[in-house]
Amino acid sequence: MSHKHQFICMTMRMNIDCDGCYRKIRRALLQMQELESHLIERKQCRVSVCGSFVPQDMAIKIRRKTNRRVEILEIKEVEASHDGGTDPKPPS
Repeated sequence: MSHKHQFICMTMRMNIDCDGCYRKIRRALLQMQELESHLIERKQCRVSVCGSFVPQDMAIKIRRKTNRRVEILEIKEVEASHDGGTDPKPPS
């Protein structure tokens, strides 16, 4: 089962206690070429990332780069639509 060619959106819980923690996580995410976009929610201590990657491998990579505990909350697969945009995958 390979997820490499699918567009994935993954939400994780991470401790973002201070500005230094926020900058460290942000810097690590910006360096990862697999990611198309990311969103860091400081108040909820959540990080969302989107791109073409294997979710478990990405969580391990983020943990190694930031030296922080990473808990995967949600993984969504997104299919590309005909107009080039992305649509959420319909439930099967």
